[in-house]
Amino acid sequence: MTLPPDLKMKKGSGAIRTKLPIYSNSLPPCNHACPTGSNIQEWLSLAQSEHYEDAFQALIKNNPMPAIHGRVCYHPCESACNRTNVDQAVSIHAVERYLGDQALVNNWQVRFQAEPTGKRVLVVGAGPSGLATAYHLKRKGHEVEIRDSAPMAGGMMHFGIPAYRLPRDILENEIARIEAMGIKIILNHKVENLLAEKVKGQFDAVFLAIGAHVGRGVDIPNDEPGKVNDAVSYLRDVEMGTAPILGKRVAVYGGGNTAMDAARTARRLGADVTVIYRRDRAHMPAHDFECVEAMEEGVTFHWQRTIKEIDGTAFTLEKMAIDDNGRPQPTGEFETVKADSLILALGQNIDTKLTESIPCVEHKHDGTVIVNEQMMTGYKGLFAGGDMVPSDRTVTIAVGHGKKAAAHIDAFLNHRSFNKISKQPLIRFDKLHLWYKTDAEQSEQPAIPVIQRATSFDEVVGGLTEEEALYEAQRCYSCGNCFECNGCLGACPQGAITHLGKGKGYKVDYDKCTGCEACYSQCPCHAIEMVAALTE
Repeated sequence: MTLPPDLKMKKGSGAIRTKLPIYSNSLPPCNHACPTGSNIQEWLSLAQSEHYEDAFQALIKNNPMPAIHGRVCYHPCESACNRTNVDQAVSIHAVERYLGDQALVNNWQVRFQAEPTGKRVLVVGAGPSGLATAYHLKRKGHEVEIRDSAPMAGGMMHFGIPAYRLPRDILENEIARIEAMGIKIILNHKVENLLAEKVKGQFDAVFLAIGAHVGRGVDIPNDEPGKVNDAVSYLRDVEMGTAPILGKRVAVYGGGNTAMDAARTARRLGADVTVIYRRDRAHMPAHDFECVEAMEEGVTFHWQRTIKEIDGTAFTLEKMAIDDNGRPQPTGEFETVKADSLILALGQNIDTKLTESIPCVEHKHDGTVIVNEQMMTGYKGLFAGGDMVPSDRTVTIAVGHGKKAAAHIDAFLNHRSFNKISKQPLIRFDKLHLWYKTDAEQSEQPAIPVIQRATSFDEVVGGLTEEEALYEAQRCYSCGNCFECNGCLGACPQGAITHLGKGKGYKVDYDKCTGCEACYSQCPCHAIEMVAALTE
């Protein structure tokens, strides 16, 4: 009788295993693109499972105002979404809005536990950056007080974003949730001597978050200066119920998002509105959907025009030509349009009075404050963010500044350095193994009729239903993160993979694994890597 071979003691003659599979998490492009550093994949995964409150809590670890952001963020996460290579991006902002709205309806509060540190921080400015800084500092146990000169909190969210984009009850309720954490907000209080208030209030650090509320001017020969308004002041006056009388015909000079807000606001107040912009539509800094919505509401556009002179109601415009570098060049050709008043929307500056007298604080030519990598100014313990520092100016970027500043302020208060967690490898579309394709078009948010839009400040864009939000969350590819589809379990020819239970992932038995890469090749989200096997 021949004995069977002892396979445990002798090497076989088959191929030698050179690689082994390991489970690993990588960075989804949506997370990478988010200015607040939101773990989008995480909260979308929870929403997929209909754990909506848990999804909300995961979302607000980074962004304390999801109902606001779901409405006003320009969602760079969606431009980065890998799904754009197949059909359309996951409508991340719409799911975020749904979770934020559900939190307000159900009165979900912020779950957090933090031992009081005894440290006090003053935040100047109750806009998005100031609110975010206060929120994240409170989550770390610090006592925070916000002081703002305005009668209402919110900063440019309240006085610069019209109600048809951001309903005021949504804004106020999200701010109230932040206040409910124990953050004190003092309104109608203009800080004029910052260092004196720091000493008097016994604050250990200060964060400056004053918005860009000063409109930029331009030198236009004009025999009636009173007819010219700046867009920031105009939007603020409308919000306060003290809007100036502009007349029936209103010209808006500029091509940014603030210009669109001013034009659409004036239209809602009954004016015939014309936007005058020196470049063409392709070079317009406003987001295209803002331009489209303005056109739908009856706003007209004069592209490639500059205003040379105003004589009564006659506006002399010079035609411009776009050169090879995309810059407008004068042509010497002129035309005249009629308007009763002008709104300037040529950008905003910072009021530097508060910081001009503080030692070691430096400014750029536009009034923004220079900060280091820790978002600290040249004056020790004085930090700044949002519109006050050189950067793009959006609500989401401001909130990202607040989160970053809070981390560095916390480190400063604890006499240590903040060590930023290194990012995982970024997963691009070519790394995914999409052996299947689902027909799942992006959900479309409803909008009120144009005729209603042009005559009221009702919210233009509606939210998703629960069914739509769930569907949209389920469109996520979970790039770089295992979602336990069991594909690897079924693909392994050796039965070397074991599912450890829901939420616990998988284990590979390397005594059985041959390194065939079947699990790796089928993993749709690229949550498996093949690494070199140790050889004898």
